[in-house]
Amino acid sequence: MQPVSKFKSKSGLKRIFSAFFYSLDGLKAAWSHEHAFRQEVTLFICGTMAAIVMPVFLIEKLMLIGVLLLVLIVELMNSAIEAVVDRVSLEYHPLSKNAKDIGSAAVLLTCVLAAATWVTILADHFYL
Repeated sequence: MQPVSKFKSKSGLKRIFSAFFYSLDGLKAAWSHEHAFRQEVTLFICGTMAAIVMPVFLIEKLMLIGVLLLVLIVELMNSAIEAVVDRVSLEYHPLSKNAKDIGSAAVLLTCVLAAATWVTILADHFYL
């Protein structure tokens, strides 16, 4: 039988509540320790407010906000990868560098997607 984490023993409603509070702890940790996450949250808040007041279709508002939320999601995953790599060892290792660089590349590609989405929707409504 596979070893099971003691944190996996909860079931039902108790598990849902525990998962919610673990998620809040994760957001607090990211806010406290990740400068990029704080910057992206600021961008998310400003972008969300801008998207809400823009004269664009509702689905486009959702897309504008959604891609900014996706940036936050990928940043959180990148931060988790970095934390695990650092937990294993702070010594330089090519595989550790690869893991961190690949996580960073995922954030970059998500930012490119967000920028392309914003440019496309704004150009369609205001410049074409």
